[in-house]
Amino acid sequence: MAAAVSVIYSEAFLTHDTGPYHPENGGRLKAVVAALQGSALAPYLTWQAPTALADRDPLSMIAQLHSSHYMEALAQLAQTGGGLLDPDTPISPQSYEVALLAVNGWLDGVDQVVKAGRSAFVLARPPGHHAVRDRGMGFCLFSNAAIAAHYALQEPGIERVAILDWDVHHGNGTQALVENNGVIAYCSLHQSPAYPGTGRADDQGTFGNVLNLPMPRGSTLADYQLQFEQRVLPFLQEFNPDLLIISAGYDATQADPLAGISLQPSDFGVFTEYCLQIQPRLLFGLEGGYDYDALARSVVATLQPCIR
Repeated sequence: MAAAVSVIYSEAFLTHDTGPYHPENGGRLKAVVAALQGSALAPYLTWQAPTALADRDPLSMIAQLHSSHYMEALAQLAQTGGGLLDPDTPISPQSYEVALLAVNGWLDGVDQVVKAGRSAFVLARPPGHHAVRDRGMGFCLFSNAAIAAHYALQEPGIERVAILDWDVHHGNGTQALVENNGVIAYCSLHQSPAYPGTGRADDQGTFGNVLNLPMPRGSTLADYQLQFEQRVLPFLQEFNPDLLIISAGYDATQADPLAGISLQPSDFGVFTEYCLQIQPRLLFGLEGGYDYDALARSVVATLQPCIR
């Protein structure tokens, strides 16, 4: 029997309201849900809601990485009707609690991989990889992947965690929150030059635990395959993680309006095949991707190799 994959999703994630013209909006999740439910993968997907905030309060995990001042300011901004964290990052009255629920979803994803032994895709928003210790930015509120990595290290048998970030933008927040921890590795392939301007190739982390691979505008699957085979796989296989977390952004597709990389949706299945050479069970969590059709087809392609 083919292996099942957990998809962690809630319609509550749609209530983080960024406004009618913002690219990071609930329509992204609706497109992915429809594509997964209408795909050949549908019989092998197990859908589950994230753990409710009443049943698990993620604040203690978040507080390990984000400052209390920032957490309080974010809660206050939402409670007083919302506003802008920065010019790109709007907050609505529901955004704070939705961001907490998204963290729970990522923690549930860790549980699915580590305890249930199945791959998982966290279909949540807001995204997280740009959020640094004391502020959110670039559409991101809490650093979901970094929080999930620290949470995983509390589990028996998880001594080393790696994060692979294939979003088209460098995950400056993720790197900042893990680069000083020698048992967490971070690897990013990202367009350069591009927002947020970080992720230099010579930026390798405190313990040599960071691999940044800037990709020129127009890069294709062949360019990415070369990096995976010559750099990503050797780096992550040598690190030998007990868990591999993928910051799964899909704004590197050629159709995406916010960047200039030329990947196709099917290419992400190739990326997953590489990841399966590192770990047999994977945790994916949604980051970017702003063309609905390309995003939806990319997620389907990502999960295809996990169905065995």
